[in-house]
Amino acid sequence: MKKFFKFLGIFLLIVIIACAAAVAIFLKYKLNKINYENVTANDIEINEGVEEVLTGYTNIALLGLDAQDATFTNSRSDCIMIISINNDTKEVKIASVYRDTYLNIDGHGLDKVTHAYAFGKAPLALSTINKNLDLDITEYVTIDFDSVIKIVDAIGGVEITVTSAEASQIPGISGAGTYNLTGTQALAYGRIRKIDTDYARTERMRNVVIKVFEKAKGLSLTQLNSLIDELLPEVTTNITQTEILSYASKIGGYNVTDSFGWPYEVRGYTGVAWYAAPVDLEANVKQLHEQLFENEEYEVSETVKEISQSIISKTGYR
Repeated sequence: MKKFFKFLGIFLLIVIIACAAAVAIFLKYKLNKINYENVTANDIEINEGVEEVLTGYTNIALLGLDAQDATFTNSRSDCIMIISINNDTKEVKIASVYRDTYLNIDGHGLDKVTHAYAFGKAPLALSTINKNLDLDITEYVTIDFDSVIKIVDAIGGVEITVTSAEASQIPGISGAGTYNLTGTQALAYGRIRKIDTDYARTERMRNVVIKVFEKAKGLSLTQLNSLIDELLPEVTTNITQTEILSYASKIGGYNVTDSFGWPYEVRGYTGVAWYAAPVDLEANVKQLHEQLFENEEYEVSETVKEISQSIISKTGYR
């Protein structure tokens, strides 16, 4: 009998190891569908002292690309979201950076932040965000807007309440109300431009992202598998497979607790184009750190102070 139990124990151990290996192979197969870019922290600039101040937080950039062609050549980051995770509480805050924000882009001077990706892809886009906002982002995810259609459809749509003005811009929607939007409808909702402002537009984009995230947390294994198959081939990132698995294992504990747009105060400035100038950058960055990281005593870096003064000198806005 002892030999039998010993044999049974060994057999169960083999089964467990085999199952674990099968899961690992399955996950690796799935993650191999992601488009991985070898962009490291060494390729991205961060202002001196910022990393130390932001210890305890993981900040990731989500860039929605306005694709000009299949290779994203000259594409702008039409949507810029900062996903900030409190590593202790698992609270997630999402801040949208308005695409027309007048910021400094290394080698190109003051310009719309959306152009940074077109000028230098992810390294310059992240460096621009970091240097102007005193952040420490080295990880990013980029996705083509058209991919939103596939992702939303893969989870069976997202429930969103729309106004009558918004409904007029969404195909198949006849009036104000709460609807389960299809992928095409959700993309149309997130990209509405004509009825109000870019600030409201970024709020709608965040709303779609949050709805997808919340619904994904409650999917069945079959539905989750379908979502993964639709999502991963559309994603380009520099986050390693090991890190992705780490985030995935904790997803049930993450909760989005805040969502807002940045800068808080802007004034329109017309140069060679129309820009949204922060008034002023230094004050907007200080307030950002209060809201994202609950740091009411934050002192902005010398780099931010210099950029803030250059914007004031150019626009005259204080």
